[in-house]
Amino acid sequence: MAEAALSNISPIRPDLQVVERRVVDTDNGYTRIANELLEAIASADLTARQLKLMLAYVRKTYGFNKKMDRIADEQISQLTGLSRQNVNKAKKELILMNCLIVEGSQIGINKEVSAWRFSKCLQVSNLVSKPETKSVSKLETLPVSKPETHKRHSSKDKKESNKPPKSPKGESTKFDPLSIPVPDFLDSKSWSEWVEYRRQSGKPIKTEFTVTKAFKMLRQCYDEGYSPSAVIDSSIANGYQGLFKPKGRPASQQVNQRSEPHWNSKESWEDVI
Repeated sequence: MAEAALSNISPIRPDLQVVERRVVDTDNGYTRIANELLEAIASADLTARQLKLMLAYVRKTYGFNKKMDRIADEQISQLTGLSRQNVNKAKKELILMNCLIVEGSQIGINKEVSAWRFSKCLQVSNLVSKPETKSVSKLETLPVSKPETHKRHSSKDKKESNKPPKSPKGESTKFDPLSIPVPDFLDSKSWSEWVEYRRQSGKPIKTEFTVTKAFKMLRQCYDEGYSPSAVIDSSIANGYQGLFKPKGRPASQQVNQRSEPHWNSKESWEDVI
């Protein structure tokens, strides 16, 4: 009985297993890598999976004195212990981050470390659920993956820079046609009525050049015997937006012609008789 009971008791100290001692040595092979690249990988803000993949691709390329090579996801999975799905996902993230470059069927480390870019969606992709990852990646990667948005912003900035500066508040930059001196041949009251008529009709006089041209045309009318005030009154009465030379002879010439007697009238024959 006593011997049967003792046989059922497990020993307090378990059996010790012999573990093989492993010591690494360059005699068994080494990977030649630039210190700057190794420091860039160490300082990069990568997830655990991304860091594993970076080291694995360094081993599969520089470890065989190659910059790039055809490397299947299965090889990286065996080296890192990650599943093929996680390897493929982390690889795509590193490609988007410009840490890995692809040329045809070959892949390798991007030695231009200044081109590496990191976004929050890629750094925390292993910590959030799939729906959250998709929504975050769209928000974070779209501005990076589409540089044309920067062009649109820059083009907008150029258009805004070409616009003339706005005048300070309280200062008026509108042209006043009444500020131009009225010539002696023109009645200032008639000219003021013309300016006010143009303003009320929604076609105000905006430039000094327009005033100069109007004065020149009214001067021609005056020299030909027309009244400048009558020209202005005619345009206002007819709803014109411009000044036009009247048709027909001036009124002064018509009066002179009517004052001369007809050659066969009584007055003309009085001198002969």
